[in-house]
Amino acid sequence: MKNPINIGVTSRFYEAVNFLIENGKIRGKQTYCTLAGIDKRAYYRQEGNNELSLIQFFWIVPLITEYNISAKWLITGKGGMFEKGK
Repeated sequence: MKNPINIGVTSRFYEAVNFLIENGKIRGKQTYCTLAGIDKRAYYRQEGNNELSLIQFFWIVPLITEYNISAKWLITGKGGMFEKGK
């Protein structure tokens, strides 16, 4: 099912992970999968098709707790990618 909210959250998730990789905060996708406990096959399958809705909450939590990504931005797309003042 093509749910625009799920598609948006998924797109922002991958945008954040790719940003962190490009800026040297994490080594690569497999490193993030290991950190978050994500099955890398599910990660790559979801990345190839953002309409699948395979993403789970535990995939997102390290972005917020370890890398200061804004939860509001991840879920709603509002505000900046990074949490201010932390």
